[in-house]
Amino acid sequence: MFEVLVIEDDDRIRLALTLALEDEGYVVRSAATAEEGLLSQRREPADTVLVDLMLPGIDGFQCIRELRRTDDVPVVVISARDDTHDIVAALEAGADDYLVKPAATKELTARLRALRRRARPLPAAQPAELVLGELEVRPLAGEVLLRGEQLTLTRTEFRLLSELAEHAGQVLSRQQLLQRVWEYDFGDERLVDVHVGRLRQKIEDNPGSPQRLVTVRGLGYKMPR
Repeated sequence: MFEVLVIEDDDRIRLALTLALEDEGYVVRSAATAEEGLLSQRREPADTVLVDLMLPGIDGFQCIRELRRTDDVPVVVISARDDTHDIVAALEAGADDYLVKPAATKELTARLRALRRRARPLPAAQPAELVLGELEVRPLAGEVLLRGEQLTLTRTEFRLLSELAEHAGQVLSRQQLLQRVWEYDFGDERLVDVHVGRLRQKIEDNPGSPQRLVTVRGLGYKMPR
């Protein structure tokens, strides 16, 4: 069973999300505050967490940061806040995706199905190891090492890095990465840009002047061989 934790303070929205997801076959737990949701996730980890940003007490941004301290669970933000700054800030905090309220059930469940597929192990056809200088990506083992030290990545960051590393020397557009990593036929390219930025913080010696994951202006991103 695929279990979803919904952290939403509005009783009506929380109930509507719960009923809609249960109708689609998901097991749903819910919490009205970030504190309650974080405790629930620590006690019994769900497969995916849906988080509102405007929560009482600890807000959604801090809730995501707290989750990310110890948990790589996929996090989807569902919020009425559609300002670019808020979306980018939520993604930078560690969210994997962002939906603006009112989110259609069809769209939400499509995103969750994509998350379920991405949670599966990478296919055995993947190379066992990809070595790019001091960076080693091991797709089948789910490991990334920099100078022999293992890095901690979220599942989405790992998928993104594996895709770029497997195609080292090639430019991949943002839309290609959305299709291959997020499995979306179309979507917000900010998802790619923010996750590239998060990856650079972890794999680059100087994230402000990246050498391992570079931007090709007007085309996309690539990892040099």
